[in-house]
Amino acid sequence: MPHSHSPTATTHYRICPLCEACCGLEIQVDGGQVQSIRGAEADPFSQGYICPKAVALKDLHEDPDRLRTPMIRRGVNLEPTTWGKAYAEIAKRLQPIIAQHGRDAVALTVGNPAAHKMGLMLYFAKLARALGSKNIYSASTLDQMPKQLQSGLMFGTWMSVAVPDIARCDFLLVLGANPLASNGSMWTVPDFRGKARAMRQRGGQIVVIDPRRTETAEVADAHHFIRPGADVYLLAAMVQTLFAEGLVHLGRLAELTNGVDELRAAVQAYAPEAVAERCGIAAGTIRALARQLAATERACVYGRIGTCTQTFGTLAQWLIDALNLLTGHLDEPGGAMFPKAPAFAANTLGKPGVGKGIVTGRHRSRVSGAPEVLGELPMTLLTEEIETPGPGQVKALIAVASNPVLSAPGGPRLAKALDGLDFMVSLDIYLNETSRHADVILPGLSPLEEFHYDMAFAQLSHRNQARCSAPVLPAPEDQVPEWQSLMKLVAIVQGQPADVDVLALDDAQLAQDLQRLAGDNAAAVAAALAPRRGPERLLDLALRSGPYGDGFGRQPEGLTLAQLQAAPHGIDLGPLQPRLAEALRTPSGKIEAAPAACLADLPRAWAALHDAAPAFSLIGRREVRSNNSWMHNLPLLAKGPERCTLLMHPADAQRVGLAEGAPARITLKGDRQITAPVHLSEAMMPGVVSLPHGWGHDLPGAQLGVAALRPGANLNAVLDETLRDPLSGNAVLSGVAVQVAPA
Repeated sequence: MPHSHSPTATTHYRICPLCEACCGLEIQVDGGQVQSIRGAEADPFSQGYICPKAVALKDLHEDPDRLRTPMIRRGVNLEPTTWGKAYAEIAKRLQPIIAQHGRDAVALTVGNPAAHKMGLMLYFAKLARALGSKNIYSASTLDQMPKQLQSGLMFGTWMSVAVPDIARCDFLLVLGANPLASNGSMWTVPDFRGKARAMRQRGGQIVVIDPRRTETAEVADAHHFIRPGADVYLLAAMVQTLFAEGLVHLGRLAELTNGVDELRAAVQAYAPEAVAERCGIAAGTIRALARQLAATERACVYGRIGTCTQTFGTLAQWLIDALNLLTGHLDEPGGAMFPKAPAFAANTLGKPGVGKGIVTGRHRSRVSGAPEVLGELPMTLLTEEIETPGPGQVKALIAVASNPVLSAPGGPRLAKALDGLDFMVSLDIYLNETSRHADVILPGLSPLEEFHYDMAFAQLSHRNQARCSAPVLPAPEDQVPEWQSLMKLVAIVQGQPADVDVLALDDAQLAQDLQRLAGDNAAAVAAALAPRRGPERLLDLALRSGPYGDGFGRQPEGLTLAQLQAAPHGIDLGPLQPRLAEALRTPSGKIEAAPAACLADLPRAWAALHDAAPAFSLIGRREVRSNNSWMHNLPLLAKGPERCTLLMHPADAQRVGLAEGAPARITLKGDRQITAPVHLSEAMMPGVVSLPHGWGHDLPGAQLGVAALRPGANLNAVLDETLRDPLSGNAVLSGVAVQVAPA
C-alpha cells in the first residue's frame, strides 16, 4: 500500500470540498482515523496538486467544536437534543408563523459551503420552492452575482460562464482576481501556478491589473496598479480603442452576435485619455493592452471578485466578455470558453442554441424595492426586512450553511435584528457568529462521511471532467444527512407533521418530476434509478440524461453514475471545445453584445468619472489558507503569521503616523470603526489599504475555540450595507472610502 506502513490501512480517493479547485485527494485511513492526506497523482484533473486546505480536512473532521447533535434553545442557552425533538420544535414554531403572517414572513439564506455539497444544493432548491417566499438570500450577492447576471444577459443562462482556456492561452489579462491564492474563482483551475509557469515557458504572457501586487501578479509578466472601482473605465476604454482603431474581429461569431453597433455607440466617449486619471493607468498603456489583446491569436480577459464587489460590477463583467468577443477570443481555443458539464448544466438541456433567456425583477424587495435576480434578493437587505414592521415583515429565518453576521456588510446590525426574530433555524456544523442566534441548529455530516459530486464547479472547469467520491468514513448511525433535514423542512413548511417519512416524500417528488420529464417512460426510468435514494439518485438521473449520458440505454456506452463510481479518479472528458452555437439559450439565439440593462446603466459610470479620490480606499484580499469565514477554526490553517492585517503602503503609513505592527483604526461614516494591526507593503497602491474578509471571531455565544484565539477584525462591520450594484444587487465590498489613523 503506497505511503503506509500499516497492513490494516486503506486508501480512499476523494475530491476536496474546501475551495473551487476541487483537487483529487488520496486519503489513508487506519482504525477509523485519517492517517494522511495527499494529492492524488492519478487524478486526471488536478494531477496530484493540493493546497494546505485539503490537509486540514482531517482537522475539520476531528474538530471538537464541530456539532454532531442537534441543538435547541432553552432560555438563553443552546443545548443538545434529539433529532425528533428538534424537528418537532421547528414544526411547532414555524407553522403558526406561516399560517398567521404568510410565506414571505419566512426568509431563507444559503452560504458558500452549500456550493460544495450536492445534498445542500439540490435540496435547498426544493425547500425554496416548497416555501414559496420572496425572501431568499445567498452568498452570491456578496461576491459573484454580476458575473452570473452578465452571463445570463449575454448567453442566456446564469451559469454559461466563459472561463480562460489556460492550457492553450498565450496572453491572459487578469483583473481583480488572484487565482494563485484562490485556485480560480468562478473558474475551477487547480495548480494555477504550474499552469501559469507552463504558459510562460511556451512564450505566453500574463498581465495583472489590481490595486495590490498580488501573489498572481508576482508570477506575471507585468502588473499595473488601478484605482479601486475603476475597472469599468479601463474596460470601456479598451473596447473604445478596438472600435476606434479598427481592431474588432468577431470571426465566425459575427453571424451569431446582436448589438455590436449599440456597443460601439455606448463606449464612444470612453477614450483612454478621458479615463486615464480615474484609472491611474496611462492612456498609452490602456491602448497597448487593447492592441495586444487584439493582436494575440489565443488570448483571454478574466476578472473576478474585485471586479464584482463594486458598484459597477455588472458593467465590468459585461465589458470583460465584450472584449473577449470583439477580439475573436470568445469560444475559441486559448480564449474564453464554455465548459460542457456532464450534469445539471442548463446550457446542455432543452433545444440547443435558443431558449427563454433570463428574467430579473419578477418581484422587488418590500423595503428598498430592489429587483429579484436569480430568484433572490440582495443579502444586504435581509436586516431591513426583519427590522421594518408591516405586511410581509420577516419573522423567521432558515439559515443554511450561512454566516452573514460575518460575511455580509452591516453584520453588527444584522446580529441585533436576528435577536428580534420570532424563530430561527440554522443548518450548520458550527455554533458560529450567526447560528448562535438560532432556536434550533441541525448539524450536517463531516465531508469525509458524505458522497460528493461538484454540481457547480464542473460547469466552471478549465477542462471537461466527471468525478465523484464515495464517503471515506462511515457516518454515525444516529446522524441525519443534511438533505434529509432539508426534506423534513420541506414537509414542515407544507404543513405536514414533523414525523413525516422523508424517504417516502422524496420518492413521491421524484415520481412527479419523472412524470413531467419522461411521461409514459416514468416508471421505467424510476426502476433504472433504483435502489439509489436522495442526491445520488438525482445525480444518476442528471448524468444519464446529460450530454455524455447513456440516455437510459439510448447511448449504451454513455455515462452513468455506476460508471463514474467504477473510475476512482474520475473520467477526463477532454479539453474545452467551441460550443457556443449550441450552448446559447437567449430568445434570439444570438450573443447579446449590448444588453439593454447594461446600456442603461453605463451613463451612471460616466457621471461618476470625475469623483474625487478618497484619502484611502479599502479593498479585501484572499488568503490561500482561508475561504470566507468558515475555516478559521482548523489548527493547521490557523497557525503561522497573523493573517487579518491591514496592508498599507509605507509612505501612506508614515503620512498618518503608523508603523509596522501598530494598531490602526479604520473608520467609515464616523461611528463605524474596527482596529487591525498594520503590515507595511510596497505591494499596495498608495492610497489603498487591504483587509481580508470573514474575520471577527470574538462575538459572545459562538463556539469556535481556535478561531477565538486570533479573532481578527470584521471588515464587514464597517462596510455600508446600503451600497450595491443596482443591476445585480451585489454588495460593494471594494473601493470603499475609509479613514485610517493610529488606534
